[in-house]
Amino acid sequence: MDPLSSVLSLLKPRSHLSGRFDIGSKQAILFPKYEGIKCYAVLAGTCWLKVPDAEPVLLREDDCFLLPSGRAFSLATADAARPVELQTLLAALYNGASGLYDGEPACTLAGGHFLLGGDPADLLLGFLPVVVPLRNEHEKAAMRWSLERMRDELRDEKLGGSFLVEQLAYMMLVQALRVHLDQSSQGAVGWLYALTDPQLKTAIVSMQTNPASPWTVSGLAQTIGMSRSIFAFKFKEKVGESPMEYLTRWRMLLAGDRLRASPEPILSIALSLGYESESAFGKAFKRVMGCSPRQYSRHGNQRQPSNTVSNGNPKVVGSNRTPATTRISRCADSRAGSVSRSFPSSRHSPSAT
Repeated sequence: MDPLSSVLSLLKPRSHLSGRFDIGSKQAILFPKYEGIKCYAVLAGTCWLKVPDAEPVLLREDDCFLLPSGRAFSLATADAARPVELQTLLAALYNGASGLYDGEPACTLAGGHFLLGGDPADLLLGFLPVVVPLRNEHEKAAMRWSLERMRDELRDEKLGGSFLVEQLAYMMLVQALRVHLDQSSQGAVGWLYALTDPQLKTAIVSMQTNPASPWTVSGLAQTIGMSRSIFAFKFKEKVGESPMEYLTRWRMLLAGDRLRASPEPILSIALSLGYESESAFGKAFKRVMGCSPRQYSRHGNQRQPSNTVSNGNPKVVGSNRTPATTRISRCADSRAGSVSRSFPSSRHSPSAT
Protein backbone atom coordinates (compact mmCIF):
# COMPACT_ATOMS: atom_id res chain seq x y z
CA MET A 1 0.00 0.00 0.00
CA ASP A 2 1.38 3.45 -0.90
CA PRO A 3 1.95 6.01 1.90
CA LEU A 4 -1.08 8.17 1.13
CA SER A 5 -3.38 5.15 0.95
CA SER A 6 -2.03 3.99 4.31
CA VAL A 7 -3.07 7.27 5.92
CA LEU A 8 -6.42 7.37 4.13
CA SER A 9 -7.21 3.86 5.35
CA LEU A 10 -7.22 5.19 8.94
CA LEU A 11 -9.70 7.98 8.23
CA LYS A 12 -13.26 7.63 9.50
CA PRO A 13 -15.77 9.62 7.41
CA ARG A 14 -18.47 10.91 9.75
CA SER A 15 -20.99 12.80 7.62
CA HIS A 16 -21.57 14.17 4.17
CA LEU A 17 -23.57 17.06 2.76
CA SER A 18 -23.89 18.02 -0.88
CA GLY A 19 -26.07 20.38 -2.88
CA ARG A 20 -26.21 23.39 -5.16
CA PHE A 21 -27.14 27.00 -4.47
CA ASP A 22 -27.47 30.42 -6.07
CA ILE A 23 -26.08 33.82 -5.10
CA GLY A 24 -27.93 36.96 -6.16
CA SER A 25 -26.55 40.07 -7.77
CA LYS A 26 -24.58 42.30 -5.38
CA GLN A 27 -24.90 39.74 -2.61
CA ALA A 28 -22.30 38.34 -0.22
CA ILE A 29 -22.84 35.34 2.04
CA LEU A 30 -20.65 34.68 5.08
CA PHE A 31 -20.23 30.98 5.84
CA PRO A 32 -19.27 30.02 9.42
CA LYS A 33 -16.31 27.99 10.62
CA TYR A 34 -16.60 24.27 9.99
CA GLU A 35 -14.90 20.92 10.47
CA GLY A 36 -13.52 18.80 7.65
CA ILE A 37 -13.27 19.80 4.00
CA LYS A 38 -15.54 21.83 1.75
CA CYS A 39 -15.32 21.64 -2.04
CA TYR A 40 -17.07 23.71 -4.67
CA ALA A 41 -17.57 23.95 -8.43
CA VAL A 42 -18.88 27.10 -10.11
CA LEU A 43 -21.65 25.99 -12.47
CA ALA A 44 -22.55 29.43 -13.85
CA GLY A 45 -21.62 33.08 -13.35
CA THR A 46 -18.80 34.57 -11.29
CA CYS A 47 -18.20 35.38 -7.64
CA TRP A 48 -15.45 36.36 -5.22
CA LEU A 49 -14.09 33.96 -2.62
CA LYS A 50 -12.68 35.63 0.48
CA VAL A 51 -10.95 33.74 3.31
CA PRO A 52 -9.10 35.42 6.21
CA ASP A 53 -5.33 35.62 5.68
CA ALA A 54 -5.64 34.79 1.98
CA GLU A 55 -5.90 36.87 -1.17
CA PRO A 56 -9.44 37.22 -2.61
CA VAL A 57 -10.03 34.89 -5.54
CA LEU A 58 -12.28 35.69 -8.51
CA LEU A 59 -14.09 32.49 -9.44
CA ARG A 60 -15.47 31.89 -12.91
CA GLU A 61 -17.65 29.26 -14.48
CA ASP A 62 -16.07 25.77 -14.34
CA ASP A 63 -13.62 26.75 -11.56
CA CYS A 64 -13.25 24.17 -8.77
CA PHE A 65 -11.60 24.57 -5.37
CA LEU A 66 -11.27 23.05 -1.90
CA LEU A 67 -11.36 24.73 1.50
CA PRO A 68 -9.56 22.48 4.03
CA SER A 69 -8.74 25.02 6.75
CA GLY A 70 -12.07 25.20 8.59
CA ARG A 71 -11.99 29.00 8.55
CA ALA A 72 -15.04 31.17 7.96
CA PHE A 73 -15.27 32.45 4.38
CA SER A 74 -17.53 34.48 2.13
CA LEU A 75 -18.79 34.18 -1.44
CA ALA A 76 -19.80 37.45 -3.06
CA THR A 77 -21.02 38.53 -6.49
CA ALA A 78 -19.87 42.10 -5.87
CA ASP A 79 -16.52 42.95 -4.30
CA ALA A 80 -18.03 45.74 -2.22
CA ALA A 81 -21.10 43.80 -1.06
CA ARG A 82 -21.53 43.58 2.71
CA PRO A 83 -21.53 39.92 3.84
CA VAL A 84 -24.66 38.58 5.51
CA GLU A 85 -24.29 35.54 7.75
CA LEU A 86 -25.62 32.31 6.30
CA GLN A 87 -27.69 31.55 9.39
CA THR A 88 -29.40 34.94 9.12
CA LEU A 89 -30.45 34.22 5.54
CA LEU A 90 -31.69 30.73 6.36
CA ALA A 91 -33.59 32.01 9.39
CA ALA A 92 -35.34 34.56 7.15
CA LEU A 93 -36.37 31.75 4.81
CA TYR A 94 -37.58 29.66 7.71
CA ASN A 95 -39.74 32.56 8.89
CA GLY A 96 -41.46 32.91 5.53
CA ALA A 97 -39.23 35.12 3.38
CA SER A 98 -39.87 34.51 -0.35
CA GLY A 99 -36.22 34.18 -1.32
CA LEU A 100 -32.66 35.25 -0.72
CA TYR A 101 -32.52 37.86 -3.47
CA ASP A 102 -34.52 39.55 -6.21
CA GLY A 103 -34.17 38.79 -9.92
CA GLU A 104 -32.03 36.11 -11.51
CA PRO A 105 -29.05 34.48 -9.76
CA ALA A 106 -25.64 35.95 -10.57
CA CYS A 107 -23.73 32.78 -9.65
CA THR A 108 -24.61 29.10 -9.16
CA LEU A 109 -22.34 26.68 -7.32
CA ALA A 110 -22.35 23.01 -6.40
CA GLY A 111 -20.78 22.22 -3.05
CA GLY A 112 -19.84 19.29 -0.90
CA HIS A 113 -18.87 19.05 2.77
CA PHE A 114 -17.49 15.97 4.44
CA LEU A 115 -15.98 15.38 7.86
CA LEU A 116 -12.96 13.17 8.33
CA GLY A 117 -12.84 11.55 11.72
CA GLY A 118 -9.75 9.89 13.13
CA ASP A 119 -6.49 11.56 14.03
CA PRO A 120 -4.95 11.16 10.54
CA ALA A 121 -7.35 13.89 9.40
CA ASP A 122 -5.09 16.46 11.05
CA LEU A 123 -2.07 14.83 9.43
CA LEU A 124 -3.67 15.27 6.00
CA LEU A 125 -5.30 18.66 6.36
CA GLY A 126 -2.79 20.45 8.55
CA PHE A 127 -0.28 21.27 5.81
CA LEU A 128 -2.73 22.23 3.05
CA PRO A 129 -3.13 25.91 2.12
CA VAL A 130 -6.27 27.86 2.94
CA VAL A 131 -7.58 27.53 -0.63
CA VAL A 132 -6.69 24.64 -2.95
CA PRO A 133 -7.62 25.53 -6.55
CA LEU A 134 -7.99 22.76 -9.14
CA ARG A 135 -6.62 24.04 -12.43
CA ASN A 136 -6.30 20.84 -14.44
CA GLU A 137 -9.34 20.52 -16.74
CA HIS A 138 -9.55 16.74 -16.34
CA GLU A 139 -9.48 16.97 -12.54
CA LYS A 140 -12.06 19.78 -12.53
CA ALA A 141 -14.42 17.68 -14.64
CA ALA A 142 -13.95 14.76 -12.25
CA MET A 143 -14.68 16.99 -9.26
CA ARG A 144 -17.89 18.35 -10.81
CA TRP A 145 -19.01 14.82 -11.63
CA SER A 146 -18.30 13.68 -8.07
CA LEU A 147 -20.24 16.58 -6.55
CA GLU A 148 -23.25 16.02 -8.77
CA ARG A 149 -23.23 12.28 -8.12
CA MET A 150 -22.93 12.82 -4.37
CA ARG A 151 -25.88 15.21 -4.47
CA ASP A 152 -27.99 12.68 -6.41
CA GLU A 153 -27.15 9.82 -4.03
CA LEU A 154 -27.98 11.86 -0.94
CA ARG A 155 -31.22 13.11 -2.48
CA ASP A 156 -32.53 9.80 -3.85
CA GLU A 157 -31.44 7.56 -0.94
CA LYS A 158 -30.88 4.53 -3.16
CA LEU A 159 -29.65 1.19 -1.86
CA GLY A 160 -25.92 1.35 -1.18
CA GLY A 161 -26.00 5.14 -1.36
CA SER A 162 -24.23 5.76 1.96
CA PHE A 163 -21.34 3.53 0.95
CA LEU A 164 -21.08 5.16 -2.48
CA VAL A 165 -21.10 8.67 -1.01
CA GLU A 166 -18.25 7.68 1.32
CA GLN A 167 -16.21 6.48 -1.66
CA LEU A 168 -16.98 9.68 -3.58
CA ALA A 169 -15.72 11.72 -0.64
CA TYR A 170 -12.49 9.71 -0.59
CA MET A 171 -12.13 10.15 -4.35
CA MET A 172 -12.53 13.92 -4.19
CA LEU A 173 -9.98 14.15 -1.39
CA VAL A 174 -7.43 12.04 -3.27
CA GLN A 175 -8.00 14.04 -6.47
CA ALA A 176 -7.42 17.29 -4.63
CA LEU A 177 -4.30 16.03 -2.86
CA ARG A 178 -2.83 14.77 -6.14
CA VAL A 179 -3.49 18.06 -7.90
CA HIS A 180 -2.12 20.10 -5.03
CA LEU A 181 0.99 17.92 -4.90
CA ASP A 182 1.59 18.41 -8.62
CA GLN A 183 1.04 22.16 -8.40
CA SER A 184 2.76 23.06 -5.14
CA SER A 185 5.40 20.50 -4.12
CA GLN A 186 8.41 22.68 -5.00
CA GLY A 187 9.87 24.07 -1.78
CA ALA A 188 6.87 23.03 0.33
CA VAL A 189 7.32 21.28 3.70
CA GLY A 190 5.32 18.25 4.80
CA TRP A 191 5.37 14.46 4.65
CA LEU A 192 3.16 14.38 1.54
CA TYR A 193 5.49 16.72 -0.35
CA ALA A 194 8.42 14.48 0.59
CA LEU A 195 6.81 11.68 -1.44
CA THR A 196 7.90 13.48 -4.61
CA ASP A 197 11.51 12.68 -3.68
CA PRO A 198 12.20 9.00 -4.58
CA GLN A 199 14.70 8.43 -1.76
CA LEU A 200 12.60 10.07 0.95
CA LYS A 201 9.54 8.23 -0.33
CA THR A 202 11.40 4.93 0.08
CA ALA A 203 12.25 5.82 3.68
CA ILE A 204 8.64 6.81 4.46
CA VAL A 205 7.26 3.66 2.82
CA SER A 206 9.72 1.55 4.82
CA MET A 207 8.59 3.05 8.13
CA GLN A 208 4.89 2.87 7.33
CA THR A 209 5.08 -0.68 5.99
CA ASN A 210 7.16 -2.05 8.87
CA PRO A 211 6.49 0.18 11.90
CA ALA A 212 7.61 -2.50 14.36
CA SER A 213 11.12 -2.71 12.91
CA PRO A 214 13.89 -1.26 15.12
CA TRP A 215 14.55 1.59 12.70
CA THR A 216 17.41 4.00 13.25
CA VAL A 217 18.45 7.03 11.25
CA SER A 218 21.56 5.16 10.15
CA GLY A 219 19.53 2.11 9.10
CA LEU A 220 17.08 4.17 7.07
CA ALA A 221 19.91 6.09 5.42
CA GLN A 222 21.58 2.82 4.47
CA THR A 223 18.30 1.53 3.01
CA ILE A 224 18.10 4.42 0.57
CA GLY A 225 21.83 4.69 -0.15
CA MET A 226 22.50 8.00 1.56
CA SER A 227 24.84 9.11 4.32
CA ARG A 228 23.32 9.43 7.78
CA SER A 229 23.95 13.17 8.12
CA ILE A 230 22.65 14.07 4.66
CA PHE A 231 19.56 11.89 5.10
CA ALA A 232 18.75 13.37 8.52
CA PHE A 233 19.14 16.92 7.21
CA LYS A 234 17.16 16.30 4.02
CA PHE A 235 14.33 14.49 5.81
CA LYS A 236 13.94 17.24 8.43
CA GLU A 237 14.10 19.95 5.77
CA LYS A 238 11.44 18.36 3.55
CA VAL A 239 9.14 16.67 6.08
CA GLY A 240 9.43 19.20 8.89
CA GLU A 241 10.40 16.67 11.56
CA SER A 242 13.13 14.11 12.12
CA PRO A 243 12.81 10.52 10.84
CA MET A 244 12.37 9.19 14.37
CA GLU A 245 9.71 11.78 15.18
CA TYR A 246 7.84 10.80 12.04
CA LEU A 247 8.13 7.09 12.89
CA THR A 248 6.84 7.66 16.42
CA ARG A 249 3.90 9.69 15.16
CA TRP A 250 2.99 7.00 12.63
CA ARG A 251 3.17 4.30 15.28
CA MET A 252 0.87 6.32 17.55
CA LEU A 253 -1.67 6.84 14.74
CA LEU A 254 -1.77 3.09 14.19
CA ALA A 255 -2.06 2.50 17.92
CA GLY A 256 -4.87 5.02 18.28
CA ASP A 257 -6.86 3.37 15.52
CA ARG A 258 -6.53 -0.04 17.18
CA LEU A 259 -7.34 1.30 20.64
CA ARG A 260 -10.64 2.64 19.34
CA ALA A 261 -11.52 -0.21 17.03
CA SER A 262 -10.80 -3.29 19.15
CA PRO A 263 -10.50 -4.56 22.73
CA GLU A 264 -6.89 -5.60 22.06
CA PRO A 265 -4.68 -5.34 25.17
CA ILE A 266 -2.41 -2.30 25.30
CA LEU A 267 0.65 -4.49 25.82
CA SER A 268 -0.15 -6.45 22.67
CA ILE A 269 -0.40 -3.23 20.66
CA ALA A 270 2.84 -1.94 22.16
CA LEU A 271 4.79 -5.09 21.30
CA SER A 272 3.40 -5.17 17.74
CA LEU A 273 4.66 -1.63 17.15
CA GLY A 274 8.21 -2.22 18.31
CA TYR A 275 8.03 -1.26 21.99
CA GLU A 276 9.51 -3.60 24.58
CA SER A 277 7.15 -2.62 27.40
CA GLU A 278 3.73 -1.09 28.00
CA SER A 279 5.40 1.64 30.04
CA ALA A 280 7.67 2.82 27.21
CA PHE A 281 4.76 2.72 24.79
CA GLY A 282 2.53 4.66 27.19
CA LYS A 283 5.09 7.45 27.59
CA ALA A 284 5.49 7.80 23.82
CA PHE A 285 1.73 7.70 23.30
CA LYS A 286 1.05 10.42 25.87
CA ARG A 287 3.80 12.62 24.44
CA VAL A 288 2.34 12.45 20.92
CA MET A 289 -1.40 12.05 21.52
CA GLY A 290 -1.76 14.12 24.69
CA CYS A 291 -3.13 11.44 27.04
CA SER A 292 -2.59 7.86 28.10
CA PRO A 293 -3.65 4.93 25.90
CA ARG A 294 -6.43 4.01 28.38
CA GLN A 295 -7.81 7.55 28.41
CA TYR A 296 -7.68 7.65 24.62
CA SER A 297 -9.51 4.35 24.30
CA ARG A 298 -12.16 5.35 26.84
CA HIS A 299 -12.96 8.71 25.20
CA GLY A 300 -12.82 7.23 21.73
CA ASN A 301 -15.41 4.61 22.63
CA GLN A 302 -17.74 7.27 23.98
CA ARG A 303 -17.83 9.23 20.75
CA GLN A 304 -20.88 8.94 18.52
CA PRO A 305 -20.76 9.28 14.74
CA SER A 306 -22.34 12.35 13.22
CA ASN A 307 -25.60 12.05 11.37
CA THR A 308 -25.58 11.84 7.60
CA VAL A 309 -27.59 14.73 6.22
CA SER A 310 -29.37 14.25 2.96
CA ASN A 311 -31.96 15.47 0.44
CA GLY A 312 -31.97 18.73 -1.42
CA ASN A 313 -33.42 21.01 1.24
CA PRO A 314 -31.31 23.73 2.87
CA LYS A 315 -29.72 22.59 6.13
CA VAL A 316 -28.10 24.12 9.15
CA VAL A 317 -25.30 21.95 10.46
CA GLY A 318 -23.73 22.86 13.77
CA SER A 319 -20.51 21.45 15.16
CA ASN A 320 -17.94 22.26 17.80
CA ARG A 321 -14.52 22.71 16.26
CA THR A 322 -11.70 21.93 18.65
CA PRO A 323 -8.82 24.42 18.41
CA ALA A 324 -5.69 23.02 16.87
CA THR A 325 -2.83 22.11 19.16
CA THR A 326 0.66 20.83 18.68
CA ARG A 327 -0.51 17.32 19.49
CA ILE A 328 -2.36 15.11 17.09
CA SER A 329 -5.36 14.37 19.29
CA ARG A 330 -7.39 16.01 22.00
CA CYS A 331 -8.28 13.01 24.15
CA ALA A 332 -11.05 14.73 26.06
CA ASP A 333 -12.64 15.87 22.81
CA SER A 334 -16.40 15.37 22.80
CA ARG A 335 -17.45 16.90 19.53
CA ALA A 336 -21.17 17.04 19.00
CA GLY A 337 -22.76 15.24 16.12
CA SER A 338 -24.17 17.23 13.24
CA VAL A 339 -27.70 18.54 13.67
CA SER A 340 -29.84 19.27 10.66
CA ARG A 341 -33.05 21.22 10.11
CA SER A 342 -34.99 21.83 6.91
CA PHE A 343 -35.95 25.26 5.61
CA PRO A 344 -38.50 26.05 2.90
CA SER A 345 -37.22 27.94 -0.13
CA SER A 346 -38.38 28.98 -3.58
CA ARG A 347 -34.82 28.95 -4.91
CA HIS A 348 -31.66 26.87 -4.50
CA SER A 349 -30.37 28.14 -1.17
CA PRO A 350 -26.92 27.91 0.38
CA SER A 351 -26.85 25.25 3.07
CA ALA A 352 -24.01 24.27 5.34
CA THR A 353 -22.13 23.37 2.19
